[in-house]
Amino acid sequence: MTIAPVATTALYGGILGLIYLVLTINVIRYRFTLKVDLGDGGQEPLNLAIRAHANFAEYVPLILLLIGLCEALLTRQLIIHLLGGGLVLARVLHGWGLARSGGGSPGRMIGMVLTMGLLFVSAALAIAAHFRVQI
Repeated sequence: MTIAPVATTALYGGILGLIYLVLTINVIRYRFTLKVDLGDGGQEPLNLAIRAHANFAEYVPLILLLIGLCEALLTRQLIIHLLGGGLVLARVLHGWGLARSGGGSPGRMIGMVLTMGLLFVSAALAIAAHFRVQI
């Protein structure tokens, strides 16, 4: 079995890392302005920032790992770009939607549905790659 480098996944990992940095800075900014050192202090804007940051940390690493495994197992580059670009779009929409409202919002809903879809597709592709199904 040939294992290829994962340069495309590295590109999307870098972009997602920058998004994560923005979400981190947002939490720090709210902590500073609201004077809350731990937890959310009952402050809704800080709670939303914390949840956007945590939700990103909960989903992105696994999906990015699965994309990287698919790339290493020679899944077509177009599919890797669709998965990586879709993940960037999903997380931007989710973060934007959650920053605007703690309730349901189109960005949050679309971002989460897209994230769940990408988790499913990347997991299925990784399993298929194991069985040498070329996609």
